[in-house]
Amino acid sequence: MLFVRPSGDGDLDAITAIYAHHVLHGTGTFELDPPSRADMAARRAEVLSRQLPWLVAERGGQVQGFAYANWFKPRPAYRFSAEDSVYVADTARGTGVGRALLTALIERAEAAGVRQLMAVVGDSANLGSIRLHESLGFEHTGRMRSVGWKHGAWRDIVLMQRPLGSGDSQSPE
Repeated sequence: MLFVRPSGDGDLDAITAIYAHHVLHGTGTFELDPPSRADMAARRAEVLSRQLPWLVAERGGQVQGFAYANWFKPRPAYRFSAEDSVYVADTARGTGVGRALLTALIERAEAAGVRQLMAVVGDSANLGSIRLHESLGFEHTGRMRSVGWKHGAWRDIVLMQRPLGSGDSQSPE
């Protein structure tokens, strides 16, 4: 059984390993060198300090993936807009982990006051992530061509967005 929960300090080794795999072998992130455990701990602490969610999915006591939301941009006017990040262990791809994580992340981000949730999908060929976001109500808002160079090729990013709660239909304040 798959269980999605808030991440804890004890999850950092698994989070770091999952992300390192994506950095080294995938195009969903444009990082080129895997961050250390300390780097991932600092990133997680920053997200949590902003009262935003950082979740893990576990099955049989093993972390299968993680997801978090962070502010889309640092300027105060963006304070109701966040960007999601979802990473699944290579051995758990196609098993529903990504859907479970993103579904829970949407709920937690809305509860945290996020009104617009963005996806900045690395690589327009990343159909798994694009289809996952589409299936959960994200709409395509743009494509930036050839903005990243990774694994010997230019990579696009696909921009997607989903309103949460009342979205932009009323003032948040």
